[in-house]
Amino acid sequence: MSLDALTMDETVRRCLDAVRRGERIEIGMVNAAKLVNMRRDPRLAAAVAGCDLVLADGQAVVWAGRVLGVRLPERVAGIDLFMRLLAAAETAEIPVYLLGARQDVLELMLRRISEKFPALRVAGSRNGYFEDSDQGPVAADIARSGARMLFLGMTSPKKEIFTAGYGKQTGAHVVHGVGGSFDILAGITKRAPLVWQRMGLEWFYRTLQEPRRLGKRYLTTNTAFLLMTVRELIHRTPSAGSANRSH
Repeated sequence: MSLDALTMDETVRRCLDAVRRGERIEIGMVNAAKLVNMRRDPRLAAAVAGCDLVLADGQAVVWAGRVLGVRLPERVAGIDLFMRLLAAAETAEIPVYLLGARQDVLELMLRRISEKFPALRVAGSRNGYFEDSDQGPVAADIARSGARMLFLGMTSPKKEIFTAGYGKQTGAHVVHGVGGSFDILAGITKRAPLVWQRMGLEWFYRTLQEPRRLGKRYLTTNTAFLLMTVRELIHRTPSAGSANRSH
């Protein structure tokens, strides 16, 4: 799998172009933890690799790319792209669908979004708690809503597997998995301050909020990612700098 060397502005333009042309773009976001989990989960790896755009959501991924000679212009954080696309959708009158989180969190987020983007056309919404057997009916509901952008506030690998299997059936031109962004917008969890983000310590800020749930997970995945990077550095070839996906 290779990453798309796009800036945030370029990504937003690509998404808006897809809506205007009636094309489809499935966006995959990767950070250190997901890259590690992709090594362990073939379904997750296949789902991410099958996306039309695969972007560096984690600062550690950008840094690792530089070490390995792969040019990634900047981090394209999933939540920041989410907010940029909501703003663009409001301006261009593009209907959106929001899928994910618990029902109470979803309702809180919808209220926050309506305050921030009062003219945004929300074609529909649904919580993220449904069985695998319900994926088809959920996709059909999204298609009936007429949404042109779909945002998935679900955890990995559920959102990637849904996108890979049913993204096309939703009829959305842009499908973007935004992970825990719904919880942040709803005010349930806090995002790291900008200085922490720039230092690549957003994961540590989250761990401080939920040490029991996230402490061991991040320690394990960050160590594994460092080892993966070192191994790749040892075995890299002169062509490593051309590993980016070109557009």
